[in-house]
Amino acid sequence: MTAIASTTVANLRDLGGTPLADGRTVRSGLVFRSGQLDRLDLAADPAVAAMGVRTVLDFRTGAERGDHPDRVPEGARLLVEDVLADKMNSGRVPVAAQLKDVLSDPVMAEEHLGGGKVEALFGDIYRSFVGSASGQAAYRTLLTELADPAAGPVLFHCTAGKDRTGWGATVVLALLGADDETLMAEYLSVNPAVRQAFAPMIEGFTAAGGNPDIALALIGVVPAYLEAALDEVGTRYGSMEKYVREGLGVPDETVEALRARLIDG
Repeated sequence: MTAIASTTVANLRDLGGTPLADGRTVRSGLVFRSGQLDRLDLAADPAVAAMGVRTVLDFRTGAERGDHPDRVPEGARLLVEDVLADKMNSGRVPVAAQLKDVLSDPVMAEEHLGGGKVEALFGDIYRSFVGSASGQAAYRTLLTELADPAAGPVLFHCTAGKDRTGWGATVVLALLGADDETLMAEYLSVNPAVRQAFAPMIEGFTAAGGNPDIALALIGVVPAYLEAALDEVGTRYGSMEKYVREGLGVPDETVEALRARLIDG
């Protein structure tokens, strides 16, 4: 996976170049991931303009989209698939959707997230990516769009581009033939970019007396988060292939089209 030096989009990466089985790689220039696009400015950001994105898939909640609406490249389609919709509708607002509020109050953060609670909460969220109807609909759309040449280069994102987006990237790369070590390395590789993007929030939180371990667990990603989703796949379906086929309802011909389009070599 290749980081793209954008001045207006945080945590922007091309899945192209990721190593796969038999010496193959992911084809470059077709599938991108990032944080939110509320500051996108193609005129000031030639690196993004050169990507030629034709489809944008937004995994965020309605509140997130309302606070920071996407700026979509001219002529591109915008698709919205709220991964967390089922959790939001249940009345249990996930911490991933209220990051700013949590980090503005160190006392509340310690009460609700201290002592390892943040890791447990993220584990529950990641399992919902796999098992919830809204999560399944979102990742079904991602795979369907990536398999369709008419969609053009696709960019998928959430707010920070690490959790909902990270699981989407994991599913795609696993289907294309990346091994477990590569999947984890690519998942964790976003940490420096995410921490840089949220540095002012982290610094403000710790300056106000907040526990830096909580801030880093919220802002970054750790192996246990991804492992929770992978364990959910194993428990429910037995394999990634069966998760995609039975859980997401993506037919085999779509998976084969995805592979034909995205595998290089």
